[in-house]
Amino acid sequence: MQSGMNPWSSNQTVDVDRLFAEFGIEPVGEVARGLPEVPPFMRRGVVVGHRDYGLIADAIRNRTPFHVLTGFMPSGLPHLGHLMVMKEVVWHVRQGGNGYVAIADREAHAVRGISWEKCREYGKEYLKALYALGFCGTTYYQSRNDRLKDLAFEASTKVNFSELTAIYGFGPETSLSHAVSVVTQVADILFPQLDAGPAPTVVPVGLDQDPHIRLTRDVAYKLRMFTVEDRGDHISVRSKNAPEAALEAVHRTFSGSKKYAGHVDVTGVPMARIEDAVRGIEIARGGFGFYLPSSTYHIFMPGLQGGKMSSSVPESLFGFYEPEPSVRKKIMGALTGGRMTLEEQKRLGGEPGACPVFLLNLFHMLEDDRELADLRRRCEGGELTCGQCKKETYERVQAFLRELRDKMDAVEHLAEEV
Repeated sequence: MQSGMNPWSSNQTVDVDRLFAEFGIEPVGEVARGLPEVPPFMRRGVVVGHRDYGLIADAIRNRTPFHVLTGFMPSGLPHLGHLMVMKEVVWHVRQGGNGYVAIADREAHAVRGISWEKCREYGKEYLKALYALGFCGTTYYQSRNDRLKDLAFEASTKVNFSELTAIYGFGPETSLSHAVSVVTQVADILFPQLDAGPAPTVVPVGLDQDPHIRLTRDVAYKLRMFTVEDRGDHISVRSKNAPEAALEAVHRTFSGSKKYAGHVDVTGVPMARIEDAVRGIEIARGGFGFYLPSSTYHIFMPGLQGGKMSSSVPESLFGFYEPEPSVRKKIMGALTGGRMTLEEQKRLGGEPGACPVFLLNLFHMLEDDRELADLRRRCEGGELTCGQCKKETYERVQAFLRELRDKMDAVEHLAEEV
């Protein structure tokens, strides 16, 4: 790897502080306070960072249009590790967002060698889980979306191999299909704006997926005809590759503006109004008028045995249709933040922050903050043994999975229709 990270790796660790410092990801705390309702995943420190989420918070607060998109690579069955992104998307849809979910079958086929038939089979399971959790919106398979493919081709005119090498570490041995799958992901992120009109778009991802966000923001910027810049005493609308007629249209739209070679200067008009007008002029002349996509970044829940949750380590997670005895065995055998002996546990208390079982409750199984705080108090006070905590947690998991499976079965017809 030359820089950044490999989003397709299954065994990497993410250096959160380095990512924030090197790539300009901002902590989420301040912008979250601007939301009418702060969701549990932000309150509890699961979502830790963002890019441009202020645009989304404004849209939620002002009830103006915005999109939320994510994608799932169907290289296996969905499991515990996919729940967080699914919940984030559903929450944003409930806040008024237009929901989009891509099944990244081109990526699975190119990067993991999964057959198209298996992609379809696995993809259906992801869609069932999403609909069961309450998702409403647009879903599609990359391979079957012709408008997406056309957008990917357009995006590819703005990407060269030196960029892919710098961002992803691609080398001479990297297949062209892998490069195509990356550009298709760029198109996925921009597709809601093509389909439903330009608007702020949030993409909830794990920190390891940031390379895709950086590349897409770069492409979205390059696909714009104009930049709109605040120069203090005036706003300058500068042509990047706009036809002369588009520049003239900007000049005509704002009376009193001054037109020069390659730019129009406007005074006395709010920046937001100018940006909206310029976006409309671009679209009227065949441009896209894209907003740069926003993103949120969540930390990863550890596997049940500690370390990274990975489908290559079956003990680290459970699937949604996994038999109950298997799920019970994994939870009862999970690593904990408990002490070496019962006497020490009662005297010193447990360490919930280092316990995969406590974090399973924090991420997913306890909706009520007061119940979570009580669980932490009982653990740290030595009142709760690890065995008892595991039993209680398994009961929550069992109830959650039974309800989820019933709902997944009930929405199977929706997944079949995609």
